[in-house]
Amino acid sequence: MPYVNIKVTDENVTQEQKQALIAGTTQLLVDVLDKNPATTFVVIDEVSTDNWGIGFDQVTKLRQLADT
Repeated sequence: MPYVNIKVTDENVTQEQKQALIAGTTQLLVDVLDKNPATTFVVIDEVSTDNWGIGFDQVTKLRQLADT
């Protein structure tokens, strides 16, 4: 029973994109590991950019600096 947790920043990920991630991840596990899609779980967590850091900074700050 595979469990896959995908974490992305909460920046306008559409329902269609989430569905594509779920379907694509499930298909990959079917193709590579011969897993049963009925028992394959994919969870997408959307994380605020305030709660996501790269290096020493929050992604929110990095994005603001990139826009200037």
